Amino acid sequence: MNRTGARAEELCAELLRRAGLRILARNWRCRHGEIDLVAEEEGTLVFAEVRLRHDARFGGAAESLTAQKRARLVAAARQFLAARPGASCRFDVLLLDALDARRVEWIRDAFGE
Repeated sequence: MNRTGARAEELCAELLRRAGLRILARNWRCRHGEIDLVAEEEGTLVFAEVRLRHDARFGGAAESLTAQKRARLVAAARQFLAARPGASCRFDVLLLDALDARRVEWIRDAFGE
């Protein structure tokens, strides 16, 4: 990961901490992929994906979360949950179009139906 990506993840981890979430893991990896941040909020595991885009020519941060990326995230989360049967979880997405903490869009339960 480059320094800009690391800074974006740090900004988002701090945002989650300030909101009362406890960070359990950062850049958790398995054979399916990587989860940027794993946190816990009132007994619920939160799998947080950080998406950063500086240039909107190829779409913004939200557009960069493709169906393929979402599938890898879900598969990685299932692997993480294998050691925690029965745990409740949700997927949050944190979108940044610039490295400015005031411009983070936090979508809670982004994959909820």
